[in-house]
Amino acid sequence: MHTESTVGPITRLLADDHVRLDRLLRTAVADVDHVDETVYAEFRRGLLRHISMEEKVLLPAAQRARGGEPLPVAARLRLDHGAIVALLVPRPTAPIVAALRTILTQHNQIEEGPDGLYATCDRLLGDDREAVVAALRATPEVPVHQLADPEAVMGATRRALERAGYVDLL
Repeated sequence: MHTESTVGPITRLLADDHVRLDRLLRTAVADVDHVDETVYAEFRRGLLRHISMEEKVLLPAAQRARGGEPLPVAARLRLDHGAIVALLVPRPTAPIVAALRTILTQHNQIEEGPDGLYATCDRLLGDDREAVVAALRATPEVPVHQLADPEAVMGATRRALERAGYVDLL
Protein backbone atom coordinates (compact mmCIF):
# COMPACT_ATOMS: atom_id res chain seq x y z
CA MET A 1 0.00 0.00 0.00
CA HIS A 2 1.21 3.49 -0.81
CA THR A 3 1.59 6.06 1.89
CA GLU A 4 -0.56 9.16 1.61
CA SER A 5 2.40 11.29 0.54
CA THR A 6 3.36 9.02 -2.37
CA VAL A 7 -0.12 8.74 -3.90
CA GLY A 8 -1.28 11.55 -6.15
CA PRO A 9 -4.81 12.92 -6.14
CA ILE A 10 -5.86 11.16 -9.35
CA THR A 11 -4.66 7.80 -8.04
CA ARG A 12 -6.32 8.36 -4.68
CA LEU A 13 -9.70 9.28 -6.19
CA LEU A 14 -9.90 6.55 -8.82
CA ALA A 15 -8.29 3.71 -6.83
CA ASP A 16 -10.65 4.47 -3.93
CA ASP A 17 -13.51 4.25 -6.41
CA HIS A 18 -12.25 0.81 -7.48
CA VAL A 19 -12.45 -0.29 -3.83
CA ARG A 20 -16.01 1.05 -3.54
CA LEU A 21 -17.08 -0.66 -6.77
CA ASP A 22 -15.46 -3.96 -5.79
CA ARG A 23 -17.31 -3.84 -2.46
CA LEU A 24 -20.63 -3.18 -4.20
CA LEU A 25 -20.15 -6.10 -6.59
CA ARG A 26 -19.18 -8.45 -3.74
CA THR A 27 -22.26 -7.38 -1.77
CA ALA A 28 -24.59 -7.65 -4.77
CA VAL A 29 -23.58 -11.24 -5.52
CA ALA A 30 -22.78 -12.46 -2.00
CA ASP A 31 -25.69 -14.91 -2.18
CA VAL A 32 -24.90 -17.15 -5.16
CA ASP A 33 -28.59 -17.94 -5.63
CA HIS A 34 -29.84 -14.34 -5.55
CA VAL A 35 -28.38 -11.11 -6.89
CA ASP A 36 -29.26 -8.07 -4.78
CA GLU A 37 -30.75 -6.01 -7.61
CA THR A 38 -30.61 -2.71 -5.72
CA VAL A 39 -26.93 -3.05 -4.90
CA TYR A 40 -26.13 -4.37 -8.39
CA ALA A 41 -27.88 -1.32 -9.90
CA GLU A 42 -25.70 0.95 -7.74
CA PHE A 43 -22.59 -1.00 -8.83
CA ARG A 44 -23.63 -0.71 -12.48
CA ARG A 45 -24.29 3.06 -12.28
CA GLY A 46 -21.02 3.58 -10.44
CA LEU A 47 -18.94 1.52 -12.85
CA LEU A 48 -20.44 3.24 -15.90
CA ARG A 49 -19.68 6.63 -14.34
CA HIS A 50 -16.13 5.49 -13.48
CA ILE A 51 -15.55 4.46 -17.10
CA SER A 52 -16.97 7.80 -18.25
CA MET A 53 -14.55 9.63 -15.91
CA GLU A 54 -11.63 7.85 -17.53
CA GLU A 55 -12.87 8.09 -21.13
CA LYS A 56 -14.15 11.67 -21.09
CA VAL A 57 -11.77 13.35 -18.63
CA LEU A 58 -8.62 11.41 -17.73
CA LEU A 59 -7.50 9.91 -21.05
CA PRO A 60 -8.19 13.14 -23.01
CA ALA A 61 -6.30 15.20 -20.37
CA ALA A 62 -3.32 12.86 -20.64
CA GLN A 63 -3.45 13.05 -24.44
CA ARG A 64 -3.49 16.86 -24.34
CA ALA A 65 -0.53 16.84 -21.93
CA ARG A 66 1.34 14.68 -24.45
CA GLY A 67 0.79 17.15 -27.27
CA GLY A 68 -2.07 15.16 -28.78
CA GLU A 69 -0.39 11.75 -28.52
CA PRO A 70 -2.53 9.22 -26.61
CA LEU A 71 -0.98 7.19 -23.84
CA PRO A 72 0.25 3.82 -25.17
CA VAL A 73 -2.15 2.02 -22.81
CA ALA A 74 -5.23 4.01 -23.94
CA ALA A 75 -6.26 1.60 -26.72
CA ARG A 76 -6.07 -1.40 -24.35
CA LEU A 77 -8.16 0.41 -21.74
CA ARG A 78 -10.80 1.37 -24.30
CA LEU A 79 -11.16 -2.24 -25.45
CA ASP A 80 -11.56 -3.32 -21.82
CA HIS A 81 -14.12 -0.58 -21.23
CA GLY A 82 -16.13 -1.84 -24.21
CA ALA A 83 -16.06 -5.40 -22.85
CA ILE A 84 -17.04 -4.25 -19.35
CA VAL A 85 -19.93 -2.15 -20.65
CA ALA A 86 -21.14 -5.08 -22.75
CA LEU A 87 -21.19 -7.25 -19.61
CA LEU A 88 -23.33 -4.64 -17.83
CA VAL A 89 -26.13 -4.87 -20.41
CA PRO A 90 -27.60 -8.30 -19.55
CA ARG A 91 -29.06 -9.33 -16.22
CA PRO A 92 -26.18 -10.76 -14.19
CA THR A 93 -25.71 -14.50 -14.24
CA ALA A 94 -22.89 -16.45 -12.60
CA PRO A 95 -20.86 -16.57 -15.86
CA ILE A 96 -21.38 -12.84 -16.48
CA VAL A 97 -20.28 -11.95 -12.94
CA ALA A 98 -17.24 -14.24 -13.26
CA ALA A 99 -16.28 -12.59 -16.56
CA LEU A 100 -16.71 -9.12 -15.03
CA ARG A 101 -14.48 -10.06 -12.10
CA THR A 102 -11.79 -11.47 -14.39
CA ILE A 103 -11.70 -8.40 -16.61
CA LEU A 104 -11.89 -5.92 -13.73
CA THR A 105 -9.03 -7.63 -11.90
CA GLN A 106 -6.75 -7.40 -14.94
CA HIS A 107 -7.99 -3.94 -15.88
CA ASN A 108 -7.47 -2.49 -12.41
CA GLN A 109 -3.89 -3.77 -12.38
CA ILE A 110 -3.21 -1.73 -15.54
CA GLU A 111 -4.62 1.39 -13.88
CA GLU A 112 -3.23 1.09 -10.36
CA GLY A 113 0.29 0.79 -9.00
CA PRO A 114 3.39 2.96 -9.35
CA ASP A 115 3.54 2.53 -13.14
CA GLY A 116 -0.20 2.31 -13.75
CA LEU A 117 -2.42 4.73 -15.62
CA TYR A 118 -3.35 6.74 -12.55
CA ALA A 119 0.21 7.30 -11.28
CA THR A 120 1.32 8.07 -14.83
CA CYS A 121 -1.40 10.72 -15.09
CA ASP A 122 -0.52 12.13 -11.67
CA ARG A 123 3.06 12.62 -12.89
CA LEU A 124 2.18 13.73 -16.41
CA LEU A 125 -0.46 16.28 -15.45
CA GLY A 126 1.63 17.93 -12.73
CA ASP A 127 0.11 21.28 -11.78
CA ASP A 128 -3.09 20.43 -13.70
CA ARG A 129 -3.84 17.41 -11.48
CA GLU A 130 -6.23 19.22 -9.15
CA ALA A 131 -8.23 20.63 -12.08
CA VAL A 132 -8.46 17.13 -13.55
CA VAL A 133 -9.60 15.74 -10.18
CA ALA A 134 -12.28 18.45 -10.04
CA ALA A 135 -13.42 17.49 -13.55
CA LEU A 136 -13.43 13.79 -12.58
CA ARG A 137 -15.55 14.53 -9.51
CA ALA A 138 -17.94 16.62 -11.64
CA THR A 139 -18.52 13.81 -14.16
CA PRO A 140 -22.27 13.20 -14.27
CA GLU A 141 -23.88 9.82 -13.92
CA VAL A 142 -24.39 7.93 -17.16
CA PRO A 143 -27.97 7.14 -18.21
CA VAL A 144 -28.55 3.47 -17.46
CA HIS A 145 -31.02 1.30 -19.34
CA GLN A 146 -32.90 -1.64 -17.91
CA LEU A 147 -31.05 -4.92 -17.82
CA ALA A 148 -31.59 -7.09 -20.88
CA ASP A 149 -32.36 -10.76 -21.12
CA PRO A 150 -28.93 -12.43 -21.33
CA GLU A 151 -29.91 -14.65 -24.24
CA ALA A 152 -31.05 -11.65 -26.28
CA VAL A 153 -27.71 -9.85 -26.05
CA MET A 154 -25.18 -12.62 -25.52
CA GLY A 155 -23.94 -12.60 -29.14
CA ALA A 156 -23.06 -8.90 -28.98
CA THR A 157 -21.57 -9.33 -25.51
CA ARG A 158 -19.33 -12.17 -26.67
CA ARG A 159 -18.18 -10.14 -29.69
CA ALA A 160 -17.22 -7.20 -27.44
CA LEU A 161 -15.24 -9.55 -25.20
CA GLU A 162 -13.50 -11.12 -28.21
CA ARG A 163 -12.54 -7.67 -29.59
CA ALA A 164 -10.87 -6.98 -26.23
CA GLY A 165 -9.03 -10.31 -26.34
CA TYR A 166 -11.20 -12.14 -23.78
CA VAL A 167 -12.03 -15.12 -25.92
CA ASP A 168 -13.39 -17.85 -23.64
CA LEU A 169 -14.89 -15.95 -20.72
CA LEU A 170 -18.51 -16.65 -21.65
